[in-house]
Amino acid sequence: MPTLILLRHGRSTANTSGVLAGWTPGVALDERGAAQAAALPARLQGLPISEVVVSPLQRCQETVRPLLDARPGLRAHTEERIGECHYGDWSGRKLAELMDEPLMEVVQAHPSAAAFPGGESLRAMQTRAAEAVREWNARVERDHGADAVYLMCSHGDIIKSLVADALGLHLDLFQRISVEPCSVTAIRYTRLRPFLVRLGDTGDFASLAPREEPPGEDAPVGGGAGAP
Repeated sequence: MPTLILLRHGRSTANTSGVLAGWTPGVALDERGAAQAAALPARLQGLPISEVVVSPLQRCQETVRPLLDARPGLRAHTEERIGECHYGDWSGRKLAELMDEPLMEVVQAHPSAAAFPGGESLRAMQTRAAEAVREWNARVERDHGADAVYLMCSHGDIIKSLVADALGLHLDLFQRISVEPCSVTAIRYTRLRPFLVRLGDTGDFASLAPREEPPGEDAPVGGGAGAP
């Protein structure tokens, strides 16, 4: 079965302003995010990517544009099921204020029980994304062969949930996974089991250096902004 390249979108204006974007329209890449996207064609140069599947949200569409421009024959398909989690009433709110919401403790410690008011549950998010991957695996294998490589550009929580699915981890453990903006995660699917072969690879180790304000113990909902 194919190898899936999961690409998180580049850093967005919501990431740098500390807002939980969700499906809020008009959230674009910031200057650094645009530079991250511009670097993708070179980063992925050695990969024979057969298809590109992309979330409908602007920040993902902007992330894959340089890659598509560099490979005119590469087809892109918009896939609703790998769009961001529907955070409902939390969308567009500051993450700092959301930390005081009682639901945030559930999101962090027991995400399989978390459902966002006016939105969807994290279980539903994982289910739709995993179903999309399995359907695209079959489609890509049919059209391009069992050794094909294809790319999905999506969002932090979606990618983390797909990694948990591939590793056989309960959703309650998915907050232990971290994927930075414009990072590459690769999963090779086989008939019996998937193999996680890359996780959150940016080619940049800056985020591992000590910071003046160390990151907290909670996982950043939506994925976080990455290295400063």
